[in-house]
Amino acid sequence: MSPDPAEAQDTARRLSPARALDIDPLLDDPGTRIVVCCGSGGVGKTTTAAALGLRAAERGRKVVVLTIDPARRLAQSMGIDSLDNVPRRVKGTEGDGELHAMMLDMKRTFDEVVEAHADSERAAAILANPFYQSLSAGFAGTQEYMAMEKLGQLRAKDEWDLIVVDTPPSRSALDFLDAPKRLGSFLDGRLIRLLTAPAKLGGRAGMAFLNVGMSMMTGTLGKLLGGQLLKDVQTFVSAMDTTFGGFRTRADATYKLLQAPGTAFLVVAAPERDALREAAYFVERLAAENMPLVGLVLNRVHGSGAGRLSAERALAAAENLEDARIVDQGGGKAGLRNSPDTYGSSGTSAPEAAAGDTASEEGSPAEPEGSPAETECTVDRLTAGLLRLHAERMQLLSREQRTRDRFTARHPEVAVVDVPALPGDVHDLTGLRDIGSLLAAGAVGRTESA
Repeated sequence: MSPDPAEAQDTARRLSPARALDIDPLLDDPGTRIVVCCGSGGVGKTTTAAALGLRAAERGRKVVVLTIDPARRLAQSMGIDSLDNVPRRVKGTEGDGELHAMMLDMKRTFDEVVEAHADSERAAAILANPFYQSLSAGFAGTQEYMAMEKLGQLRAKDEWDLIVVDTPPSRSALDFLDAPKRLGSFLDGRLIRLLTAPAKLGGRAGMAFLNVGMSMMTGTLGKLLGGQLLKDVQTFVSAMDTTFGGFRTRADATYKLLQAPGTAFLVVAAPERDALREAAYFVERLAAENMPLVGLVLNRVHGSGAGRLSAERALAAAENLEDARIVDQGGGKAGLRNSPDTYGSSGTSAPEAAAGDTASEEGSPAEPEGSPAETECTVDRLTAGLLRLHAERMQLLSREQRTRDRFTARHPEVAVVDVPALPGDVHDLTGLRDIGSLLAAGAVGRTESA
């Protein structure tokens, strides 16, 4: 007796269990002050962050969602014309809490850092410097660093019960952790210290250093960078001298904030090989950096209401409908198959009987359109098509489950919540509310099916 497919699937799940991630206790806990949604691009981080923020707000907390998503989907789904570097109140939420949203303006945040750590005259010189304008607009890692700066600013105000961060859409999700140190190292590096040394020494000593030490380097860098660019860099670092130490200090402080109790990392992924490979890499990196990971949100998980019909059985049924002569034959022919004397006893020759079989299977050419035989044939074709679609869905489910099981086998300590795939995109608060409900219900559903 062959095993039931549903029982086999349940057995497979029991062999690779994953702890269920319960979202509501995480959002309700007053000790949870920062939730960071991270993961590779295109897995639904922005929607997840917005849904978590809305659910937390409608459960009574004062929440701000910080997104770094240039597609501006968050503003649209929250009914806001546009988001900028200032938190905006979201209207239409239910409950006693508040929801605010903002989008990181990378250059504006960098400008704010300069204005906060330099007097007005020096700040104006820095902001007008061509090298600074290039650095603040597009230097590798600047966006990630400024996301950390903005997070530090929001947390320092102590105005919000909960800050939900949607990490930058970069090629690697690890850039969010690496960029602050990378930019801090650049701004505190040997080249910068060398360029600022004349200003620090001052007077004749500074000029002597500049003439002796800088003359050789200036000639080399002038050829590589161009004389005007080198001059802009020197002017920039001289004006920024008082703020250099602050970059590394603030980067280190925000990094420690991410490691502290009250911060929760959620890795967001899709049930696909590449996305879960990236998620596994991020889980390992967070553990190495002592970052508080709370679990994995597995988005766009497919399901089926007819899970007991396996892909193999559906394909077999479709093939039988499309060509019944492979296995089945029409009714009343069992005797023809089972008795060698049937042809002779009836007085009908075997070729004639075979011809009769073919005519009965293919239908009479004289039958009018819309006859019962044609209708039955059309229904069979439609049914076969639906069975093949179901088989494809079941194969997809099997592939997703296998990929998911590989992740949970490798990281059984990571709690997981599944979010079903939806037929369309989320465009409003109702859609975000539905996603939040699915996030909360995912743990319950997995506990019942475990």
